[in-house]
Amino acid sequence: MDDSQIIALFYARSEQAIVELEKKYGGAVRKTASNILRCSQDVEECANDTYLGVWNTIPPQDPDPLISYVCKIARNLAISRYHSNTAQKRNSDYDLMMDELEEAIPSSVNVESEYEAKELSAAISEFLRTLSYEDRFCFLRRYWYGDSVADIAAMMHGNAHRISVRLFRTRDRLYRYLKEEDLL
Repeated sequence: MDDSQIIALFYARSEQAIVELEKKYGGAVRKTASNILRCSQDVEECANDTYLGVWNTIPPQDPDPLISYVCKIARNLAISRYHSNTAQKRNSDYDLMMDELEEAIPSSVNVESEYEAKELSAAISEFLRTLSYEDRFCFLRRYWYGDSVADIAAMMHGNAHRISVRLFRTRDRLYRYLKEEDLL
């Protein structure tokens, strides 16, 4: 079933929409959540919460592409659950991934207004447009979807060390880009 048919089921308020969404994107939802959460029970709860979130937002939303919309909801729910589960603890994989970006992107404490946050977001999006497909793929898989360097290397049929170097160089270019744009 294609995305438009699934969305039409949501608009018709048919419970079959959830079934079809889970069939088509259940793996992506679980992978997105499991990259942040390590407990399989939390991942399953996050997946169910994701489907409920999609149910509650379509309509009025009409997402295109559907997979990005669904994975964004899953990611946000997983991050919220991660923070509630790990207050005063550290999840080394997720924290390491965020620490890698810390030098290139200012923390939310440094962003003083919503306007500046939108400006920063727009600058990062513009920076991503300047990257080659491979660099953008690696960056988004690591820092949006939370994939491990080894997983990204496998997806690209490459070497984990090369992916690490590629990510380091991309973070460095992002840092320099943000400095040039006076956002740091």
